Amino acid sequence: MKTVRHKIDLPRPASIPPGRVDMARVDATTEADIARHIAEDEAQSMQDAALFAQRVRKRLGLSQAEFSARIHVSLDTIRNWEQGKRSPTGAAKALLRILDKAPEMALAVL
Repeated sequence: MKTVRHKIDLPRPASIPPGRVDMARVDATTEADIARHIAEDEAQSMQDAALFAQRVRKRLGLSQAEFSARIHVSLDTIRNWEQGKRSPTGAAKALLRILDKAPEMALAVL
């Protein structure tokens, strides 16, 4: 596949390659549209995190109660993650990634 580079000079709209940006659509976008898109993206992100947490737990073959006991997180927190009410952050997110990539080693350490 051939790589084509375009130099865009923002003060000169003619420098934008055709078909790359629909300027009419960009200009027609309102603040309400942007806020709606942000809300939709955040909702999708929460759902993705919920599915990831559930997938990790199911791959380990553990119930929610067993999983919460093994990783030292409350059962309510696990339920909130899997229902998309809350999203794992910081150390919890890192732990889920480790459990996803190297479950045996992570569980042995815990």
